[in-house]
Amino acid sequence: MLWPTSRRGSTIADRIDLNGDVGEGAGNDAAILESVTSANIACGFHAGGPSLMARTVALAAAKGVAIGAHPGFQDAEGFGRRVMAVSPQEVHDLVVYQVGALLGFTRAAGVPMQHVKPHGALYNAAATDPALADAVATAVARVDPSLILFGLAASELIAAGERAGLRTAAEGFADRTYTSGGLLMPRSEPHSVIADHEAAVAQALRLVMDGKVRSVEGTDVEVRADTICIHGDHPKAPAAARAIRTGLAAAGIRVERLTEESSP
Repeated sequence: MLWPTSRRGSTIADRIDLNGDVGEGAGNDAAILESVTSANIACGFHAGGPSLMARTVALAAAKGVAIGAHPGFQDAEGFGRRVMAVSPQEVHDLVVYQVGALLGFTRAAGVPMQHVKPHGALYNAAATDPALADAVATAVARVDPSLILFGLAASELIAAGERAGLRTAAEGFADRTYTSGGLLMPRSEPHSVIADHEAAVAQALRLVMDGKVRSVEGTDVEVRADTICIHGDHPKAPAAARAIRTGLAAAGIRVERLTEESSP
């Protein structure tokens, strides 16, 4: 984990990064960026485009939010959430292309880029397929080895990032349900999304304070997370992000960007 383990009681960590998906055309980026500490900016394949990328980079920088690339499959019609038959080389190339594009916008704006987090079906595929995970991680390392790779906690993507020599951030989800194997429930299944804000806050708190979530099968799953995700493509996303940040703060959890220096 990027965060040191807390010595405060049984708490797994006393601080967490809160990341949100933005630049996807939902029109709520400014509101989401008021609450999150890291922004995953769509790079034009599943959503977004050059002008929106530029605006979102500027908006995130103005609000002091760490900037990351959110590359996905070239599938705007399916919002990057459809499984695609692609080779590891194709995955490598699409990640290089999209990360490089956002890196160009951050450099043009004179602001740093912190991380890369794959989107949707690409993220889920890389979580379980070692070859695709290695393709993603190798692409990121070749573009800029200082970038942090975000991936599902305890997944193949995290392992691949470590093999590639990258810093990795294990990710947990406040607004998604889990299987007993620690994977996200497919969106095609009922109850895969947690729409209730109180339930999302409760899951975020348990992720940080206990390092666990309750699976849809009713068992506890260990999830040690450095960062927690909030999806930005629904109208209630800003309210959910505010509720989660408020709930974490009320529990004494510091919400900080991963690259922020903090006293122990």
